[in-house]
This record gives sequence, structure tokens and C-alpha cells, in this order.
Amino acid sequence: MPEVVVAKTREGRFNKNAARRVRAAGKIPAVLYGSGHDAVAVEVDPKQISRILLSETGHNTIFDVEVAGLPATKAMIVDWQREPIKDKLIHIDLKRIALDKVLRVRVRVKLLGVPVGVKTEGGILDQVLREVEVECLPADIPSHIDVDVSSLEMHQVIRVNGLPHSDKIKYLTPEDATVAHVVHIREEVVAAPEVAEGAAAAPGTAAPGEAGAAAPAEPEVAKKGKATSEAEPPAKK
Repeated sequence: MPEVVVAKTREGRFNKNAARRVRAAGKIPAVLYGSGHDAVAVEVDPKQISRILLSETGHNTIFDVEVAGLPATKAMIVDWQREPIKDKLIHIDLKRIALDKVLRVRVRVKLLGVPVGVKTEGGILDQVLREVEVECLPADIPSHIDVDVSSLEMHQVIRVNGLPHSDKIKYLTPEDATVAHVVHIREEVVAAPEVAEGAAAAPGTAAPGEAGAAAPAEPEVAKKGKATSEAEPPAKK
């Protein structure tokens, strides 16, 4: 059975002071909106919301919301905020869901196996995309998308078009986007490119290997017998 979140209409509606009082009482201020109905300011149990977010389906979990005086509705958590220091939930947005209408959601990509390029070629597996955006009916939202990477060799890539596809899910992330690849472990710092022979060095610099590369050009000219500086014109005879 789907989880049932019992929400209470909060006083003060969208007033910040009212939201603080809700948090002080141990609840989370929330907003329930969508499906052509007015937004409703409510308060919910933080433990219940945390349990949903930490579940296998996470923020894509569909549950029932019951608010006194309003018809029960299906909903999802579409946004949430945490207090940065204590990491406590301080606000959530709940969206009403119509089970017969497609949704756009982000789904976690789960890599399975250890690539050949890691086992035998000393590479590392780099996961570029941890989530992909898909469009589907609420009942067809996967908890995660599994992809086997065990056959990946060095420099080989898995793209979105290599993820499991079905007629129930439409990928909105570009099909050529890189999900994961096997790359070398870079241990050496790449040397700066050398100045080509005969090329002019930038002002105040010298070609690689030339002594005094960091010294400005002007003092060097003065050593070669420049009689006067631009700041001190020659005295009149």
C-alpha cells in the first residue's frame, strides 16, 4: 500500500513567521499544489518525509496526502530545502499527481559490475551522469535505471542510447550524452607548452630555459650602456 501523509492546514498560510512557528513545533512547513487546484499551505511530519526521501524510490515516490476538509490526492515531493548546518528539513513542495498524465522526472542511474578497463588496464570508471530525465506515466517511474558496465574497456563510453529503453519511458536527456566511461589515472602534471623557436616572448617574460626569465627587460638594457632613462632627459650643455 502507498504511504499516507497526513497534512494539517497551517495558519498564516505563506507567512514566514508562521513557518517558523511550525518548525519550532517540530513540523515542516509545506505547500501542496498542482492538478488545477489552488495551492494549500500545510504542515507535515519531518520523520515521515525523511523516510520517503531515503526510500528506494526517493523523491519519485508516489504517496497519498490527506488534508482535513479536502479530498485525498496522490502526490510527490518535487522540491525540498535543508538547513545547511544541521541538515534538517525546513520546507518541502508537494505536487498533486494525476495517474493518467505523463510526468517529467529525474531518475538515478546505477552502474553494475567492474569494467575490464579497470580490472586489466589500470583505468578508473568515471560516472558523468548520475541522473537522467525521463517522461512517463506515474506508475511507470523506475526507482533507478541499471546499466552493466563490466564489458567497458579503456576509453570506451556508455551513452544514454546505451541505457535500457522501453516503450513506457521516453528519455529527455540527449541520447548522445555520456553516462560513464573508463579513463586513465593521470599521475603526471602536464608540462606547459614551450615557446616556438623564433617566436617573440610575451612582455616581461623569456623563453623556457633562458636565464632570468622572470626579470623585466628594462634593467637588462640599462646594463648595456643606456646613458639615460626615459624619466630623466639628458641635461642641456
